[in-house]
Amino acid sequence: MSGWEIFGLITSAVGAGAINAVAGGGTLLTFPTLLAFGNTPVMANATSTLALVIGTSGGMFGNRQHNRAIQPWLRRFLPVSICGGLIGSALLTHTSDKTFAHLVPFLIFFATILFMANGFIRRYASAPKTELSGGKSTHVWGAIGFQFLVAIYGGYFGAGIGILMLATLGFIGMNNIYEMNALKTILGSLINVMAALWFLAAGLVDWPRAGVMTIGAVAGYYLGSHYSQRIPQARVRQIITAIGFMISGWTFYQQFVK
Repeated sequence: MSGWEIFGLITSAVGAGAINAVAGGGTLLTFPTLLAFGNTPVMANATSTLALVIGTSGGMFGNRQHNRAIQPWLRRFLPVSICGGLIGSALLTHTSDKTFAHLVPFLIFFATILFMANGFIRRYASAPKTELSGGKSTHVWGAIGFQFLVAIYGGYFGAGIGILMLATLGFIGMNNIYEMNALKTILGSLINVMAALWFLAAGLVDWPRAGVMTIGAVAGYYLGSHYSQRIPQARVRQIITAIGFMISGWTFYQQFVK
């Protein structure tokens, strides 16, 4: 790899880790970067997933003070996150490069819309705080079912799952953004762990690029989780949304017009 490529991979991974720690959508940076440096769409997705899942260790360490508070929610969401992640990754490995390449513009566009609409979704999906006792709340079971679908999507592509999970957690009544981010980071890492293990078994990971990106992702996740309250998020979100739409438009042109 050239120095320019190493710089590009690390920079995109730092940005992706920080964005994922704050809200979600970091794959919008790492996935197109890997495409630009020559990976096929399926391999780029697998490599990005592995790099970011290792990087979540930085985010979990930065949010560790909230782990005790989120334990009851973890017990409810862990099983469906693991199962959904495995199903989604299995679907990807049975998708050809050509088919996945045709889906990429739509997946990126969908993830960008989610990223842009994060505040709107969280504001209007909120509900009265749900009690944990009994586990029979309609809100809780609905959220568990939705988390299963999010996990399938996450195992298949992954961009935007953090945003979807934050919306789900707001719906069941969580209102502490730091606890929500801690729970979202752990659940997202489990989904990606399942996907990464499947991709490793299928031989889809570009190891040199994954290793370089992991270094940046660890740093980005830690910085994002530790200093998120000091980051002016509005401008960052505007920039990432613009990048997402541009990448979606470019990939659509490459696949269907050129």
